[in-house]
Amino acid sequence: MPLYRPPRIAASEITPRDVYLSRRHFLGTAAAGLALAGTGSAFAAPLKAAPSAYKVDDKPTSKQDVTTYNNFYEFGTGKSDPARYSGDFKPRPWTVEIGGMVAKPTTIDMETILKEIPMEERVYRMRCVEAWSMVIPWIGFPLSALLDRVEPLGSAKYVAFETVIRPKEMPGQSGFFQPLDWPYVEGLRLDEARHPLTILATGLYGETLPNQNGAPLRLVVPWKYGFKGIKSIVKITLTDKEPPTTWNKMASQEYGFYANVNPAVDHPRWSQATERRIGEANGLFGGARLNTLPFNGYADDVAGLYAGMDLKKFY
Repeated sequence: MPLYRPPRIAASEITPRDVYLSRRHFLGTAAAGLALAGTGSAFAAPLKAAPSAYKVDDKPTSKQDVTTYNNFYEFGTGKSDPARYSGDFKPRPWTVEIGGMVAKPTTIDMETILKEIPMEERVYRMRCVEAWSMVIPWIGFPLSALLDRVEPLGSAKYVAFETVIRPKEMPGQSGFFQPLDWPYVEGLRLDEARHPLTILATGLYGETLPNQNGAPLRLVVPWKYGFKGIKSIVKITLTDKEPPTTWNKMASQEYGFYANVNPAVDHPRWSQATERRIGEANGLFGGARLNTLPFNGYADDVAGLYAGMDLKKFY
């Protein structure tokens, strides 16, 4: 059995952003003039997407920061680990199994998804529970487009997600000491999953999603904290019961099932009232501090989902 790692080690420290790049794991992108990981992700491949009405006025975070400052424990617990150690991960070929309480369970491959489901570019604010944030131009499609294909039954109330287990390609899943219990699992209520803001991302900045950002398919729910955004998804299950989620299992007093961005509900070990915008240098810690917005600024769109709920209890 994997050993338990206390959550204070997993989430309480912000790793410095100085990244030591290995030639084995990185390739150049001439257009951007950056050195980024992705030997197995076809990162430089352009990904076609239609413009979307879902944009924000905030300045996008640089592609370098978005692709080198990540949480993806399957490749290591440091912020630079995913970019450094994900080069051997192979996101093709790839299939996703969709089942549970559905009329038409199926297994679909990424080529079919990219060919048959229209892609959009959506610029979203993204907020991490560690009180840092980014603005990312994702490429993806509404999760509802995939759910419609399998026809959820009336008894379905939740959507559960599961990530891949490949310890030979994901060094964070190998070795004696394990920071988490694999596979990483997450979940949403069905109405959250079907909300038009909820997408499955296949790329960012006009290009194929790099390994360190969750290739080839990851969940993006912009009004929730980042740990809800499960990466490298291989299984989606419709169920009538609230599914277990990785960080809630690890430390339920710190990481709730809903994980809605809420400046009025602090993490037990730090305030969530402000956030540090990555890449916007200002002050001692190298990031502009901003007031955290309820639901990460998407309250007009999603607050109605939680009408009548005690958001301090259902955090």
